[in-house]
Amino acid sequence: MLVQAFGNVMYWVSIGLLVFTLVAFIDAAIHREDAYRAADKQTKPFWLIILGIAAAVNLFMGVLSFLPIIGLIATIVYMVDVRPALKQVSGRRGGPRRGGSSSDGPYGPYNGGR
Repeated sequence: MLVQAFGNVMYWVSIGLLVFTLVAFIDAAIHREDAYRAADKQTKPFWLIILGIAAAVNLFMGVLSFLPIIGLIATIVYMVDVRPALKQVSGRRGGPRRGGSSSDGPYGPYNGGR
């Protein structure tokens, strides 16, 4: 019974890792090639290959091998390092604001306490 419960937990962990990797793969596919160069990151085909291999390994091997762990590390690197840099370069959500004055705060213009 305990082994079956462990198997169920590992199944759901594997599904979660696969979904996480597929989200990263789709995000990598959406960005333009020149955004990778502008952000000074590896090329778009590099990340698509790495994340595609990670998704395939997750799909066919489960979580009980060391290869899905390497894929998870690559996915985490993409999500916490490459993705924010691409968003900043592309001017998407989370990027630098365009326009406004130097007295603008995070919630709008600063009016001097009035």
